[in-house]
Amino acid sequence: MIVNPHTIGWEIIYQQAHALQAAEIGFAWHPDKQPLHVAQTLAAIAQHDDGQKDWTGKYALTSAGAPTNFTQLPFSLEQAQQVMKEARYQSRWRSLLTSMHLSFLYEELRGQKKTWDTFLDEQLAHQTQWRRQLNLTKKEAQYAYDFMQWCDRFSLILCRNELPEMARALEISKGPDKLRYEVYQRPTGEVVVTPWPFLQDSFLLTVEARHLRQLQFSSDQELAQALAQAPVHQKAWRIEKEM
Repeated sequence: MIVNPHTIGWEIIYQQAHALQAAEIGFAWHPDKQPLHVAQTLAAIAQHDDGQKDWTGKYALTSAGAPTNFTQLPFSLEQAQQVMKEARYQSRWRSLLTSMHLSFLYEELRGQKKTWDTFLDEQLAHQTQWRRQLNLTKKEAQYAYDFMQWCDRFSLILCRNELPEMARALEISKGPDKLRYEVYQRPTGEVVVTPWPFLQDSFLLTVEARHLRQLQFSSDQELAQALAQAPVHQKAWRIEKEM
C-alpha cells in the first residue's frame, strides 16, 4: 500500500488501485505511441501489483505501529512468484511484461540469496523463451516494457503526492520513444505533461484513497479492519496539454 501523511492522520492507497490508474494513463496515450498488443499491455499494467502477501502479524506495520509504505517492505519471493503465476493464466505477452518488471525491480538483489538468484535466472530464461515464441525482437519487447514502466512511474508521482510546489518541473522518466518527459502542476491545480504523449488535450485521472485518523495499530488485523471501515475518497487530477 501507498501511505501518505495526511492532516487527519494517514492517507492509504492500495497498490492495486495505483496499478489501475497506471493502466488508465496508458489507455490515454496516443494510439500511434502505444505498444503492440495494447489491451494485453494495459492488463499487465493494471495487474502488476497483484499477488500481495497476506497481512498476518505485523507485516503491514512499522516497528512503531504505523502503516507500512510499500517502499519499506523487504523483497517477497512469495509475492513475486504469485504475480508471475497469475500472469501466466492470461497470456505470454502479459507474462513477458510482468517478468521484465520483476527483473527491473529486483535484479539489484542478485547475489544475496541463492533462491532469489534462481528466481531472477528463471525470469531471464522465460523472457527469452516468450520473445522467441511470440516472434518478438528485443526492441519491441523493450518498447512495451518502457511504456509500462512510464505509466507506473507517472501514477506513483500522483499517488505519492510528489508533484513539486510552485509549478516546478519533475522528470517522470524517459518514455518508450526515448523522449524525456516532465510534469508540473499549475497553481490552479491542473497537471501538465511535456512533451504531450496523449490523444486528448485534457482528461481526468482518479484513484481511490482511504483516510485513517488512528496513527498506530497493534496488528495487521486491526489495521485491516480500520481500512475496511474507513471512508473512501476519490482523488482526482486534471491532466492538460501545455498551451
